[in-house]
Amino acid sequence: MAKMVMVHPDRCVGCKSCVAACAFAHEGSQRPEASRIHIYSFQYEGVNVPMMCQHCSDAACVAVCPTGAMHRNPETALIEWDDSRCIRCRMCTMACPFGNTVYDALTDSILKCDVCQGDPACVKVCPSDALEYVEDTVSTTSRQKSFASRLKDVIQDYPA
Repeated sequence: MAKMVMVHPDRCVGCKSCVAACAFAHEGSQRPEASRIHIYSFQYEGVNVPMMCQHCSDAACVAVCPTGAMHRNPETALIEWDDSRCIRCRMCTMACPFGNTVYDALTDSILKCDVCQGDPACVKVCPSDALEYVEDTVSTTSRQKSFASRLKDVIQDYPA
């Protein structure tokens, strides 16, 4: 069965340990831009939200990719990026509704969560257990959708 990183925003303290661990795991640096996870802080609500690729069932990034470089792995159900097939058009970055697929000019790469091939660095270092690596079941998916719906409401109501 596929696994996913479950986000518990009510537990996130905004320390960004996950950001540093992700950047180090993938690029060997502490450069936040190299991280595949980002923390969005909503100070008005007092909420910190860790965000990474959601590996959407109907992934817009996959649909717009003209070369198939962005594709779903049939074995893991994860959305993956193939460097050798990518033409750097960045359509995937524009299509992601969450902004979780980004282009990194320093490495000329598309950055998105790959769950560290099944051992997510972000989950291992989170001091408040705001991130959890769990089986992707109907229950976890419905909890993620509920969270996404609440997040949408927060973002829409957030003062500019």
